[in-house]
Amino acid sequence: MALPGRGSRGGSNPGMRWKGDFSVDFAFHGSPADLCMQAFADRLARALEQAGHAQSPPEDAKLILTFVDSERPRPFRRRAQATYVVALLRLPEPPDDILRGAYAWMIRSLGNLLIAVVGDERDPKTYFVTLERGYYETRAPYQSEQHLQELVGRLTPLAESHLIVDNVFDPDLEEDLWSGGGALDELFRAGRALDNWGVLPTPFPIEEILPADEYRHVQRLFQLGGLSYGNLSRRHDRRRFWMSASGVDKSNLREVGKDVQMVKDFDPELRAMRLSQAPWMKGHRVSVDAIEHHIIYREHPQVGAIIHVHAWMDGVRSTEINYPCGTIELAEAVAQAVREADDPSRAVVGLKNHGLTITGRTLDDIMERVDGRIISRVPMS
Repeated sequence: MALPGRGSRGGSNPGMRWKGDFSVDFAFHGSPADLCMQAFADRLARALEQAGHAQSPPEDAKLILTFVDSERPRPFRRRAQATYVVALLRLPEPPDDILRGAYAWMIRSLGNLLIAVVGDERDPKTYFVTLERGYYETRAPYQSEQHLQELVGRLTPLAESHLIVDNVFDPDLEEDLWSGGGALDELFRAGRALDNWGVLPTPFPIEEILPADEYRHVQRLFQLGGLSYGNLSRRHDRRRFWMSASGVDKSNLREVGKDVQMVKDFDPELRAMRLSQAPWMKGHRVSVDAIEHHIIYREHPQVGAIIHVHAWMDGVRSTEINYPCGTIELAEAVAQAVREADDPSRAVVGLKNHGLTITGRTLDDIMERVDGRIISRVPMS
C-alpha cells in the first residue's frame, strides 16, 4: 500500500497529498459587529481574491469566515469535516486575557480558528486564537499591505489542509491481545507520568460553552472527546501500534478498545485509519494524530514509541506552519523533521503554535530523556 510521506527530502507520494491548484473558495457568514470589522472583512476579501482565491456561496466554500455576534451567536454548521471555519471577533476594548476573552466565542462559533480585531478602530491589533489554547499577534502594522499578506499567508495553508480523522473498525484483534498485556501497562505508566508533570492540559469545558445540540453536532463531526490533550503510542510489531483513543483521559489508560486502540494500517481510498478490535468492542476512535504516528513507525523500524504533548522544550526544531491536528499536512511536516533528525529514533520535533512530538526506542526511553526539560506553555508566533 502507498505510504504518505515516504520519499526523498521534501517529496512524498503525490497521490496521497490530495492537493489541488492551491486555491480556496471562501465565503462570509453573518454580519460584522461594527464598521471597523466591516472594513477589516472587505480588506481581507480583496487580499484573498488577489491571492487567487474566489468568493462563493457558503454551501460551496472550503473557507468560512463567520462574524461573531456577541449578543446572539450564530454558529456556521458545517456539512463536512473539510470545511475550515474562522471566527471573526470584534473587541473594542482589550480584555485582561486575550485567550479567555476570545476562546469561548471561537467554540460557540464552531470555529477552527479565531481572528480577534481588538482596540481602537483607527489602529486595532489583530490576534489569532487557536484551538490548542494559544494566541499570537500579527507582526505587520494593521493598515499595511504586509498585514493583509500575513493574514492570507497564515490562513490559506490551514484551509487547504486535509483531515484524516475517520476510522474503520475491523473485528480481527487476536484474543491474546484483548487485554493489551505489557503494552497497556507501559502506556498507563507513561500517561500517568505526563499528567504528574502537568503537560496533559484539560481543554476548556466545551460542553459547558455550547448549547447541547451544537455540542452533539461537533462531537459527531469531529469525534471530539475532551478529557485531556496529547496522545501516546507504542509499537506492537512491524506494521501495527497501540495508541491512545480520542478524547480519553491519558492519565488513566486502562482498557483496550476504549482507552487504547490497535492501529494496523491507513486506507488511502477511504482516507481513514484501520483499527483492529475484538468482535465485542465498541467503535471508540483513535487519536486524530494516528496518521502522523503511522508514517513515522512505517519509515523508522527503530522507533518503538511516540508521545505528543501540548508543551515545549528549549532549542527544538519546529515545523513552519501550524496545520490543524489530524491533517495529512501536519503529519508530513512532522515526519519530514523526524527524517532529518540526527537520530530519527530519538527525535524531538516542535509543532508550531501547538506542542511536541517525541520519538523513542521505548516509552521509558522518552520519559527519561524529557524528564525535567518540558515547559508547559507553548510559545506562539
